[in-house]
Amino acid sequence: MPELWSAFLPHPWNLVAAGAVAAALVFGFIGASAFLGIWAERKVSARMQDRLGPTRVGPLGLLQSLADGIKLIAKEDVAPHGSDKFLFKLAPYLAFCAAFCGFLALPFGAGLVAHELNVAAFFMLAVLSSEVFGVVLAGYASASKWSLFGGVREAAQVVSYEVPRAMCVVVPVCVAGTLNLNTIGHQQQGAFWNWNLFHDPFTFVAFFVFFITATASCKRAPFDLAEAESELVAGFHTEYSGIRWSYFFLAEYGSMFAVSGLASLLFLGGWHTGLLPFEPSVEFGFWLGNLLNVGVFVGKCWLLVLVMMWMRWSLPRLRIDQVMMTCLKYFLPMSCVLLVGVCLWQLLVPSAVAVVVKYAMAGACAAGALAVFVSLFRSPGTAFAPAGQLPGAWDGHTFAPKK
Repeated sequence: MPELWSAFLPHPWNLVAAGAVAAALVFGFIGASAFLGIWAERKVSARMQDRLGPTRVGPLGLLQSLADGIKLIAKEDVAPHGSDKFLFKLAPYLAFCAAFCGFLALPFGAGLVAHELNVAAFFMLAVLSSEVFGVVLAGYASASKWSLFGGVREAAQVVSYEVPRAMCVVVPVCVAGTLNLNTIGHQQQGAFWNWNLFHDPFTFVAFFVFFITATASCKRAPFDLAEAESELVAGFHTEYSGIRWSYFFLAEYGSMFAVSGLASLLFLGGWHTGLLPFEPSVEFGFWLGNLLNVGVFVGKCWLLVLVMMWMRWSLPRLRIDQVMMTCLKYFLPMSCVLLVGVCLWQLLVPSAVAVVVKYAMAGACAAGALAVFVSLFRSPGTAFAPAGQLPGAWDGHTFAPKK
């Protein structure tokens, strides 16, 4: 990027221009992701609860998020009496900057990254974890016991879940031999059985442990005790309104996409389709090939984000003691076993056995996915029923329509 601007601007203005363009693209992408994420959250929850969701504002209700944004911008920005005004106003920006900085090292394609780092995986873990500073400051500066309790809960939860999450990141890093996410993505080129997910049984389990702990780090249900409305009103952001309140949700949706991107790069082949035996940016040219790469990568990330939404509307919220016990008693020992296991696998297991296991796991997963796909066409839909009958669990029962 700086080389492109060098033809128009002298040093150091070429660096400034490159940085400004990269920051604008990242900010726009986070905003667009949050825009679609809020709409998708409502549609996913409505579908699961047999409701319609947004329908009136724009086609399919797509402009509902825009209407919400205009409402939040127009609302009065107030701070509670007795609060620390400076820290109260600073906290949302700190939370958002943490999610924003994570995108700087996230490659969307072959070499398509704002700033390539040799320690990109470590960098992303570090900056995404720093969101907790904004959360703690928001709770502390609000002069509210509900906000303070929510901030303390979030700090305890994030610090605890950081440990198994980071250890699960080390598992594919041990396989790849590098922390450079761009290099890790290139190593998974080719068919889908080359993905780190199918390298061995330990990386396979590590993906699911990482995804669950990353969901907890994003404060998503069933781990959203920092914002538990049942006992904390709204948690650490109880006293916020207007645009500052929206920055916390921008940070949440940004973090959801960032950790999904990290999971895709470390385990799911990154920007590779798993079907093409070559790198698209080499065969089709940098820009055309990376257009395909970006589409594949964003699609994988959004699929994982939708799974997070699915979990939110499917599982009951845990108590705070259950959240902490799940991390310290289960996920932490599991991540330790996975890390030791992947190291011993690479040292002791013969390559021929490793290849057979890799193909077996990939084949089993492909067969399972195909079976689920076929079942969608073989089983009748339960959302609709003939006139005079009830759908779903009431299939076969009739009702008398009101006259």
